Amino acid sequence: MARSDLSDLEWEFVKVVLPNNTRSKKRVDDRRVINGIFYVLHTGIPWADLPAQYSPPTTVYNRFNRWSYAGNWDRIMEAIADAHNVDMVMVDGTSVRAHHSATTLKKDPHRCSRRSQGGLGTKIHALTDQNGLVIRHELTPDQAHDAPLCKTLLDKLQLGQLVLADKACDADWMKNMIRDQGAIDVIPPKSNRKLPAALNAEIYRERNNIEGFFDRLKASFRRIVTRYEKTSRNFMSMIKLASVRLCIEYYEDEA
Repeated sequence: MARSDLSDLEWEFVKVVLPNNTRSKKRVDDRRVINGIFYVLHTGIPWADLPAQYSPPTTVYNRFNRWSYAGNWDRIMEAIADAHNVDMVMVDGTSVRAHHSATTLKKDPHRCSRRSQGGLGTKIHALTDQNGLVIRHELTPDQAHDAPLCKTLLDKLQLGQLVLADKACDADWMKNMIRDQGAIDVIPPKSNRKLPAALNAEIYRERNNIEGFFDRLKASFRRIVTRYEKTSRNFMSMIKLASVRLCIEYYEDEA
């Protein structure tokens, strides 16, 4: 059993979103295919180099692509988000390098990659809870500002929830959006603020948990630290699968 293979608990969590009505009489076992997807996700190897124990690479890739198109991984993330009833959320972003093979789909206007000083790249934006467990994600081209994405990431806040973000998000419209939902912003003021608001430094220190999420994401999943997927949909699917695994591992450790 490879280190990347799903545990029984992880498989029970994932299998509920997979289709169970297939026409084919002979079909490679879904768990075997999922383990193959996670092997690629962990190691970062090309699909064509997938070991034979996971079934033919074309079978694994085609099923991954089909499940991504069908939104199966979205349903897993929605289930996680619905289960969150937390006192604190935090938002941030991180940039990843895009491999040249991920930039060949020229006609895709939503491929979310752009050339910057470090080359072609993509930025992952995330909303997490106080434990660094992800609630939702967004993708943009590299060097995109975090603030505009907050309109999507922070549109379902809970009454009394603390919202942590860095000083780049210190904007009146964002603070008003947070407060209009009954939440409380904890954002350090920019240096040019004429009347800077007081900051609870002790609470703000908790923001390192979202940075820890990005660190674990990149350290454990090589297919994310470098983007190989041509479409943003498939790259986001990789991110969601990795995030689901980090969440399950956290709950296993807490049990």
